[in-house]
Amino acid sequence: MKIRFEEKKDYDDVRNIHLSAFDGSGEAQLVELLREKASPIISMVAEEEGGNVVGHIIFSPVTLCDHDIDIMGLAPVAIYPNYQKMGYGTNLIKKGLEECKKMGYQGVVLLGHADYYPRFGFKASIEYGISCEYDVPEENFMALELVEGAFSKVSGKIKYHSAFSEL
Repeated sequence: MKIRFEEKKDYDDVRNIHLSAFDGSGEAQLVELLREKASPIISMVAEEEGGNVVGHIIFSPVTLCDHDIDIMGLAPVAIYPNYQKMGYGTNLIKKGLEECKKMGYQGVVLLGHADYYPRFGFKASIEYGISCEYDVPEENFMALELVEGAFSKVSGKIKYHSAFSEL
């Protein structure tokens, strides 16, 4: 298994991964919009031993209203269904979080399964006084401090890149 940054040659594979992993084309379209409009992004792929791309993850900047803090939003992450539960997603998330930290981001937020993401250190964002601009269940909107105490003196609503509301 190899985790690496996405390249242009991967775009068709990444689109197909998202189309096979999700109902509809929303996530695939979101990835394309984020590539085009968001900066910086962290976009990574997982390759199997033979070099085939089987997974993808993307992080894009988000803002926390009225605060000057660098935060990334993780969304979406996808693995071909027949490669799920084999560690590709876990490795993509871990490597992506490492890259966010290397780039100087202080935290990451996401909307996801409350039973899955705590293994990476994510907590319900409401514990930090942080909420989502979208109407989502509190337990599914999560945050992770990449720098200890990063969220201790901030609170408010996370606003995603405008690409999210274009879908």
